[in-house]
Amino acid sequence: MLISVTFSKPSTEVENLLGKAYKKIRIKTNSSSTGQSFFAEFFTETQAFHKTFSETELNDFITQHAGTTFKNCVQRFDDKEITILANNKGKISKIVRKISLNQISQESSNSKSHNAKNSKYFSNQDDSNFRSQFANGTIPQPTNHNRIKNYIIAEGTPVPFLISLGVMTPDGKVVNSRYDKFKQINRFLEYINDILPSVMELKKSESHPLQIADFGCGKSYLTFAVHYFLTQIKKIDCTIVGLDLKKDVIEHCNKLAKDFGCEGLIFKTGNIAEYSDSEPEHNPDIVITLHACDTATDFALKYAVEKKAKAILSVPCCQHEINQQLEKNKKEIAESEASVLAPVLKHGLLRERTAALITDALRADYLERWGYKVDVMEFIDMSHTPKNILLRCVRKSNAKDLPDGKPELLNFLKISPAIYQ
Repeated sequence: MLISVTFSKPSTEVENLLGKAYKKIRIKTNSSSTGQSFFAEFFTETQAFHKTFSETELNDFITQHAGTTFKNCVQRFDDKEITILANNKGKISKIVRKISLNQISQESSNSKSHNAKNSKYFSNQDDSNFRSQFANGTIPQPTNHNRIKNYIIAEGTPVPFLISLGVMTPDGKVVNSRYDKFKQINRFLEYINDILPSVMELKKSESHPLQIADFGCGKSYLTFAVHYFLTQIKKIDCTIVGLDLKKDVIEHCNKLAKDFGCEGLIFKTGNIAEYSDSEPEHNPDIVITLHACDTATDFALKYAVEKKAKAILSVPCCQHEINQQLEKNKKEIAESEASVLAPVLKHGLLRERTAALITDALRADYLERWGYKVDVMEFIDMSHTPKNILLRCVRKSNAKDLPDGKPELLNFLKISPAIYQ
């Protein structure tokens, strides 16, 4: 049984072959509900990306990249370890080492503290769990019922808002059909945890509590999760405003916040585009905008920049603005022989996806121009939703104040004929 695979020592061709300058890849047996057998984490210098493999796909990936794209590949099985190495001249060798149960048990004991200190990104199960389970003869097959995770909100601990929202049972077990939502919540809290030190450093001279605005909060799974994480786990005073257009949903969220005793958490009905005018004194430290449709995302980003928000977490959705521009001008573009977009515009699906990528790229560039360090990341696995790009933005300490006049993001999104070429 294959337990894990680790790729390291990347070649100079790794970015050309895999699309990013990955430094390391860790692949482990997967027990998620996706049906895939293996879960992979691809690490660059500053980011981590997730992917799942079937057994056949993983075997093909190892065959293609072990000893070539990566000069070191270690495959750990239940009874042996196979290491594929490449020297400076490109010669590839394979080393097979038998492993006894006692060795696995000892390695597990020695690695527990190391893994605990170095697990920046949560994963499905770490090697130490597998080794100790195998040594005891209890290693599980990947099923939906064997989920041993290291989540910020732990399984088995009843959390009132998750119970009320139908994610957990009263005894703290995650409802099988809501497990993807549970993972999404924890993944988002990872991003909050990542930016928190920078935000608190930027506001160290301020006396007021941490302030957060969540635009397009909807049923507010993540809003409640952020409040719970900050107040109950991190012990940080905060005020959070959730904003959405649906009056009945907002009324329900306010009732839940009152029932749970969530101090500093309120929900309001309103339009993102008009919020800054109605709340001129509100200056959030963190602005969250998840799946705010089309230009609602841009109004939220514009608001965050104007208020000098210290951090922004945005997952855009339904980017129609540029798609409409491309549709309107597709004849002009198609007639341009030099246009690289002409073949794309022949097909509505490709045009829509290309427009979405262009939109998010322009948003990232806009935020960088106004003093933010921007990371474009994968929010959740692509198998769950194609709308999974997250813009993680932290305001630089030396960012300049805005010049006179407000930054017009929507004008910035108007593409020019130059982009066609």
